[in-house]
Amino acid sequence: MAGVGAVLALAAGAVVLAAMLWRRAVAAGGAGRVCVAVLGDLGRSPRMQYHALSLARHGRDVALLGYLRDRPHGDVLRSERIRLVPVSDLRALRVGPKVFQYVLKVIVQAIQLLYTMLKIEQPSYILLQNPPGLPGIAVAWAACLFWRSKLIIDWHNYGFSIMSLTHGRNHPLVRMAEWYEKLCGRLSDHNLCVTDAMKEDLWVNCNIRAVTLYDKPAAYFKETPLELQHPLFLKLAKDHEPFRPRTESASWSAQSSAFTELDEKSGEVMKLRGRPALLISSTSWTEDEDFSVLLKALEGYECAISEGAKLPSLVCVITGKGPLKDYYNGLINQLHFKHIQICTPWLEAEDYPLLLGSADLGVCLHKSSSGLDLPMKVVDMFGCCLPVCAIHFE
Repeated sequence: MAGVGAVLALAAGAVVLAAMLWRRAVAAGGAGRVCVAVLGDLGRSPRMQYHALSLARHGRDVALLGYLRDRPHGDVLRSERIRLVPVSDLRALRVGPKVFQYVLKVIVQAIQLLYTMLKIEQPSYILLQNPPGLPGIAVAWAACLFWRSKLIIDWHNYGFSIMSLTHGRNHPLVRMAEWYEKLCGRLSDHNLCVTDAMKEDLWVNCNIRAVTLYDKPAAYFKETPLELQHPLFLKLAKDHEPFRPRTESASWSAQSSAFTELDEKSGEVMKLRGRPALLISSTSWTEDEDFSVLLKALEGYECAISEGAKLPSLVCVITGKGPLKDYYNGLINQLHFKHIQICTPWLEAEDYPLLLGSADLGVCLHKSSSGLDLPMKVVDMFGCCLPVCAIHFE
């Protein structure tokens, strides 16, 4: 009898706890709060940072949820209405075969993400970036059920199409991810996407209605005046030789860079005579960007100068982090150019738009895995009035 009583007491306690949680979920209605979530690095998710800033400026309190590997932009950090909610970054779980590791990681991520979403203040909306959507979409939907919130998915691409670059289109994991993404994507209340092509595809192939919300560059993506270019170049010159002056007469200690110099008498910053052209590209160093295309083009440029073409020397800056960075750095180290210098820095959030606004030409080698998404980097370059050479996009 004592055992039965204990079981009944536990059951009663569970019912009371469930009732308390349910009352909590329906009480406040979210009070206009929004959870902006991405199962990725917030510092490398500019569109989601822009969503958070826009919502905050319109009076919403925002929980910005994701990995905190790289520092988000200063405007995000300074906003009193945006609270960063870190999600622990799970590295590979090296137990058993790779398929088992992947499944285990998804399960652990799901539990971790659900716990994080349920411990924040109740939101009216959860705005989730996809990809990555596995397990994010299902978890966000479950959290919305608990909170009685609305789920909004911002479709940047299809996760299964990115997986297919590594595993092949017919791999069982890719087929499962496609089924999951199309099925769970229909659980959302509202959908945003980045292009009309993706909007059409979502409706035709997934029966999902979406609204196209075009990317716009933030206000800080603009042409950089010489007065700001000069200290930026000097800062980068500390760690990267291509930004240092080429000639002995232009002494680095005399406030000169490879591109600019400071007139000590007038205090005016001027462009250096015979300065190299500055070419910039940004990348996540993944399979959907083939940088061998750029390296071959640079080889052709070097040959043209060697054969007498009147062209400026080049500084090529490729910024970003990702899995193939070491591979491409190895290829770059095998090149021996006389008129071209290449460096691959990771820039601070505030320095990236300044360097874009200082460049002469932008390059984008992004090949959409689905053929439907437009890379944000091109939009940012346009904001800086920077001409762009890019892979063809419909």
